[in-house]
Amino acid sequence: MSIASLSGKRVYMDANATTPLLPEVVEAMHPYWISHFGNASSIHLDGQQARSAIEHARETLAEFFQCHEAEVVFNSGGTEGDNTALFGMLRPGDHLITTSIEHSAVLQAANRLAERGVEVTFVAPQPSGLIAPADIQNALQPNTRLISVMLANNETGVLQPVEAIGALARQAGAFFHIDAVQGAGKVPFDVRRIGCHLLSISAHKMHGPKGVGALFVRRGTPLESLIVGGSHERRRRAGTENVPGIVGLAKAAELAMHSLEDGTIDRVAALRDRLEAEILRIPGTGLNGIGPDHLPVPRAANTTNIWFDQVEGEAMVIALDLKGVAVSGGSACHSGATEPSHVLMAMGLDKTRARASLRFSLLKTATHADVDHVLRVVPEAVEKLRALSPAVAGTLG
Repeated sequence: MSIASLSGKRVYMDANATTPLLPEVVEAMHPYWISHFGNASSIHLDGQQARSAIEHARETLAEFFQCHEAEVVFNSGGTEGDNTALFGMLRPGDHLITTSIEHSAVLQAANRLAERGVEVTFVAPQPSGLIAPADIQNALQPNTRLISVMLANNETGVLQPVEAIGALARQAGAFFHIDAVQGAGKVPFDVRRIGCHLLSISAHKMHGPKGVGALFVRRGTPLESLIVGGSHERRRRAGTENVPGIVGLAKAAELAMHSLEDGTIDRVAALRDRLEAEILRIPGTGLNGIGPDHLPVPRAANTTNIWFDQVEGEAMVIALDLKGVAVSGGSACHSGATEPSHVLMAMGLDKTRARASLRFSLLKTATHADVDHVLRVVPEAVEKLRALSPAVAGTLG
């Protein structure tokens, strides 16, 4: 938090980086830190209380994924899930298809696998940020073993056509992994309908605790364990279970399912649309995620990514922070990086415009008052920063 804004209103619009724990999640986790602290592998009462909590959480996640309880594997989060899916499925001589707009947990794993003899194809998005299923189909080879495509992009919120890609994987006899870290809790999904074999989520992106997540592994998928050492998680992921974290993830998933049904996500989408429309009234701005019909493509309900010409994104983040608004210039995993967003560059933006883009991602607890505050301070910040830029004069109508 900025010192300058300690006494004023703070509005957090960086939910795609992380989210706060909801009170219900804290309440659910609390006993497993204090009174029910047992090791779930122990056979005494304390251990069995922990084991019961984990299995109850597994039932909740199975409902969340729309799968069988035995197909839920608890882990440390999205990065581990993505790494497990790729390293656990691919060997030298195999072919991997992924995209150039994936999270670094997939991209860097793919690059490491390429060094080890796995053939990798990175499919580029259309200018809208959408991956065309036809491009996935054109990349297929006889040795294609795995396709890995995210559900919702972490920077633009663009939703990928995973059902169509799942159908292509099925026809080709390839396995299919989805990084659903940014889509979980914002988009209803059914792993059976999609047809994926693996799907990873992270609790802290949907008002759960950091350091815990889950991986859906369809029965019969020949996944090799990334972490070995014990028989935990049906030998799919060794290590003493993080019982409070798993309980918190399950509670967050339960609340997320309710949010998808009770109109909460629709309310957040309406707030996002209002925020977006008003910001785009500022001259020299535009939306990242526009289709050929000049309309936004399908996106996660809480996310918008907007460019501001003649504004440096990092300076804008700092200026807004000083005014009590937390936003991001891109993925939190690349904060401090000097290179522009790889996602926006892959969509065809030049370096200047990519660096001038900001991501606004709303919490599901966001209010009209939060949006009002942001809409008051953004035009002021843009005007001040542009006044400092010698390139502005006469370029904006």
